[in-house]
Amino acid sequence: MKFKELLQQKNARPYVMAARFGLEKESQRTTFDGQLATTDHPEVLGNRSYHPYIQTDFSESQMELITPVANSIHEMMRYLAAIHDVALRSMNKHEMLWPLSMPPKLPLKDEEIKIAKLDQFEGILYRRYLAREYGKRKQMVSGIHFNFEYDIELVEQLFSAQTEYETIEEFKNILYMKVSRNYLRYRWLITYLFGASPVSESGYFTDREERPKEPVRSLRNSSFGYKNNEDVKVSYESLQHYINDIHRMVENGILSEEKEFYSAVRLRGGKQMADLPKTGIRYIELRNLDLNPFAPLGVDEESLEFIHLFMLYLLWTDEKEAPNDWVATGDFLNEQVALGHPFSQVKLLAEGDRIFAEMDEMIEALGLFRSKKSLEVHRAQLRTPDLTIAGKMWTIIESNSNQELGIIFGKEYQGMAFERPYQLAGFRNMELSTQLFLFDVIQKGVEVELLDEAEQFLKLKHNDHIEYVKNANMTSKDSYIVPLIMENKTVTKKVLAEAGFTVPGGDEFDAIEQAEQAYVKYAEKAFVIKPKSTNYGLGITIFKEGASLADYTEALKLAFKEDSAVLIEEFLPGTEYRFFVLDDQVRAIMLRVPANVVGDGIRSVEALVAEKNLDPLRGTHHRSPLELIQLGDVERLMLKEQNLLTTSVPEKDQIVYLRENSNVSTGGDSIDVTDNFDDSYKQIAIEAVQALGAKICGIDLIVPDKSVKGMKNSRTYGIIEANFNPAMHMHAYPHSGNGRHLTMDVLKMLYPEVFE
Repeated sequence: MKFKELLQQKNARPYVMAARFGLEKESQRTTFDGQLATTDHPEVLGNRSYHPYIQTDFSESQMELITPVANSIHEMMRYLAAIHDVALRSMNKHEMLWPLSMPPKLPLKDEEIKIAKLDQFEGILYRRYLAREYGKRKQMVSGIHFNFEYDIELVEQLFSAQTEYETIEEFKNILYMKVSRNYLRYRWLITYLFGASPVSESGYFTDREERPKEPVRSLRNSSFGYKNNEDVKVSYESLQHYINDIHRMVENGILSEEKEFYSAVRLRGGKQMADLPKTGIRYIELRNLDLNPFAPLGVDEESLEFIHLFMLYLLWTDEKEAPNDWVATGDFLNEQVALGHPFSQVKLLAEGDRIFAEMDEMIEALGLFRSKKSLEVHRAQLRTPDLTIAGKMWTIIESNSNQELGIIFGKEYQGMAFERPYQLAGFRNMELSTQLFLFDVIQKGVEVELLDEAEQFLKLKHNDHIEYVKNANMTSKDSYIVPLIMENKTVTKKVLAEAGFTVPGGDEFDAIEQAEQAYVKYAEKAFVIKPKSTNYGLGITIFKEGASLADYTEALKLAFKEDSAVLIEEFLPGTEYRFFVLDDQVRAIMLRVPANVVGDGIRSVEALVAEKNLDPLRGTHHRSPLELIQLGDVERLMLKEQNLLTTSVPEKDQIVYLRENSNVSTGGDSIDVTDNFDDSYKQIAIEAVQALGAKICGIDLIVPDKSVKGMKNSRTYGIIEANFNPAMHMHAYPHSGNGRHLTMDVLKMLYPEVFE
C-alpha cells in the first residue's frame, strides 16, 4: 500500500494534519526536599477510581493526570494545564509533583512504598501481582502516554482513493499497523531527542540487580526501565497476530491480563484490550515519552507538534524489512541510543539525516511549511546532543545533582500554580467566575466540554446526568423568563413592589429629550440615573445633593450610551450590600465600597490610582477578583463634584471616591460581611428572590442601619437591583473578609450525588 501517493491526493490534502489527541501524565508526589510523599491521595479529589481527570497509577503517591480527547495539541495542552493546576492546588500544601521520570530516592523497605488505595479490590490485587512480578521500585517510574488518532476524514479520503481493501475498518487496521511498526523501528529518534532519565536515585536498583553505567539518555526507555519479562513476545505483523499473541500469553500465564503488556506502542480500540477484535484499531498509544523537567507540564506543545509531524512521516515512509525483523531492529537500535551517554554523538547519523530529508520532502509535497521550524530545531539536535533534553539535564546534574534538579524545578512549578490562585491555567481568557467553576468541576471529577468559549457555555456530565451552564451560574434550575425579568429593571421593581418589598420610586425614559424635561422634578433631590437593562454598574450616576443641568445632561448621555432606555430613581440613603442567594439560601453578603483612593499629600489622584491598580487581585474583563480602577468620564464627573481633577493632590488620609456606585466591576472594593448580618435581612433577600422565581440571584439591598432588624413592609431597607448572573469571583477573593466558595455551591446544587 503506497500511502505516500494516497496522502498527495487532492481530496486528502486538507486533512493531512488533522488528528485527535489525548494524554496521560504520571508524576510522583514528593515533599519539597525531594522525599516520596507518605500522605494519601488528596481526599478533596473524590473517588480516584472513577475520576475522569485525576487518578493514581501504581502507588498511592503516583498521581496520573488524564486529558479529554482534543482535536488539536493546543486544546489538549490547555486541559492538561488546567488539570495540573487543580492537582497541585488540591495536594498537601507542603508537597509538589516530581518533575522527573525517574523516581526520587526510594525507601529502603519495600513495604514503605504504598500500593494505591483503590475502592476496587481487583485493582489492588493487580498491583500486588505487579509488585511481585516486577518489583515495586520499577513501578515508580513515571512518564507521558500520548494517544494519537488520525482524523477520520483523512482516513476516509485515503480509503476512497485506493481499491486494495474493501472495508474502511480493514484499511484502518492496515494503516495503524504500518505506523506502529514504523514507530517501533524509528523510536530511537524520539528516545534521542526526548529521552530525559539519565540517572537513577538511591533505592531504584537493588544490590542484586545489574545496572548500567550512568549517565545514559533514558533509563526508562532502556531494558533497565519498567519492561515486560523476556518471554513476552508480541508480533506487530498484523492486528490478528497482535491479538492472538497477547491472548495466548494470558492463557499460558505469561501475562496476568491483557493490560500487562507494555510496549512503546499499544493498539487501542476502546477502554479494554478485549474491544480490539470488535472495533478494530481506533487509535494508538505512544508510551515512551519521558517527563521533560524543563516543561512545567512535563511536556510542551512544540515537542508534541514534532511528534505529530513524525506520525505523519511514519505513514508516508515505506518499511524496508519484513514486519517482525523491522520491529526487532528498532528494539536493538533504541536500546543502543537509550543507553548512550547524553553528550555522545549518536551512531545513527546517516539514518537520522535520511529521516529528516524524507520529512523535508513530505513537507514540500504536502505544503506543510509551518512545520519547517520545528523540523529544523530537532534536525540541529542530531549533531548537538548537549541540546537534547538529556544533554541539558546532564549539563546541570554533572555540576549539581539529579535530586537538586528535581527539587528546584518541582518547587518552581508548584509555585507557579499559586501565583494567581483565582485563575485556572489553560483557560485564563475566560471570565473569572467561569474559571473558578471549571476548577471545581475538574476537581470533583465531573466531565466538562466547552461548547462555546466566548459565550462561557459549558456542558457537564457525570454518569448519565447532563447539565448545561452559561457564565458559571446560569443553569436549568432557573426558567427562561427569570433572567428576562431581572434584566428589565422596571419589571423587577414592579414584581417586587407587588410582592410587598420596598423599592425606589422613579421614572423611565426612552429618549434623552424626554428625560431632560424631567430635570426640574429631580434637580433639588437625591437621585440616581441608570440604564434600564445593563449589569456591572455601567452608565450609572448618583447625585446625593441634586445636580446642575450640565451634570444632569452628561449623566443622561452616559446612561443612554449603555441602553435605549434609562431610569431616574429616588436615591435611597444607606449602605449598599450584595446578597448572593442560591437555592433559597443566602450564601454570601458583600459590602462593596465604591472605587476610591486615599491621599498621601504628595501624589496626584492619577498616581494614586496607578499604585492601587498594581494589586495582583486587580485586572480587567472579570479575569481577576477586583477590576482596575478607571479614570473615564464618570470618574472625572465624580471628581468634579469633590472639586478635584485627576491631577489634583489630595490631602493626607483624604478618601477620594471615584464612583458613586459600588460595583466591583467598576473598580470598587469588596468586603465580606456574611457573618455580621441579622437573619431578618437574609430572609428578606431570600423571599425577594423567591418572588422573582429565581434559584440564583445577586440582589442588592440598601440598608440605612443594619443594627436595626429588617422588616419587609418598611423603610429599614430598599431593593435597588436584582442580578440574574451575579459575579461570584468577588465573593471568593474579597478585598477583605472571608472568601466564599460559591462556584462549588453551584456545582453541589447541580450534582448533589457527587458530594454524597
